[in-house]
Amino acid sequence: MTERMFEEKQHASLYQKYRFDPPDELKNLILQYLDKKKGKPHQLAVDLGCGTGQNSRPLTKYFEQVVGIDVSESQVAEARAVPGFPNLSYRVGTAEELPFPDGSVDLLTAASAAHWFDAERFVKEAMRVLKPHGCLALFGYGDNMKIYHGSCGDQLNNIYEEVKQILLPYTSSKVNGANSKLKDLFEAIPFPDKERIEAIPIKQQLSIKTVIGFIQTFSMYQAYLRADPSAATALLERTTSRILEEMKVSSTETKVDFIMEYYCVLACKPE
Repeated sequence: MTERMFEEKQHASLYQKYRFDPPDELKNLILQYLDKKKGKPHQLAVDLGCGTGQNSRPLTKYFEQVVGIDVSESQVAEARAVPGFPNLSYRVGTAEELPFPDGSVDLLTAASAAHWFDAERFVKEAMRVLKPHGCLALFGYGDNMKIYHGSCGDQLNNIYEEVKQILLPYTSSKVNGANSKLKDLFEAIPFPDKERIEAIPIKQQLSIKTVIGFIQTFSMYQAYLRADPSAATALLERTTSRILEEMKVSSTETKVDFIMEYYCVLACKPE
């Protein structure tokens, strides 16, 4: 069964504010794979575990119809609140029971979500709904993020590692699926035509405020917040102060280089 970890309205609001759109490098990789394996027309893309729609919205330029699906009503409500995408709709539901006819979907994708799925049931459902030569594209990032600013990169990364250690007891075993780059799910996909790209480094400039907000969206931080609200809030405040001190700046709008290592599983359903 799909894990239900992102139900709270406040968590959904943080997701909309601080989660990133997929990088262009990944989007182009997926679209090129679909063009090569299936070709046009691109009629229907389904974004599973869509959250607040960061991966759903960019797909609307390339598909006649895009449907985002998430188990969280709060996440879907946040996604629906973003206007301007007439060929995009959202539904509350799971990746293991999809409301589509057999052989009707061109692309099934999931951004930082597939590690929450029930692998066996999801793969069976993907086999059912994908068109012949339809494609799977499942991607995300591990926890080996790096922060740099001038000469204090080591100190900043030590601070982040300490945060990770504090959150470790609150980390779901499902997150290991993301940190293993979906190895088990990849092996469960029965299509002979499949590949797993393990390291796609992406660097972006983010404000300190955005980095701290991003940490707030983590499922393990939210679990810590539920267990001990004052300690979780103090952790973010202390982390922010330590980063500012190390960087010798006073504003949380100051930018840092933030490096994430994405992975991507691609697979094509046979004829």
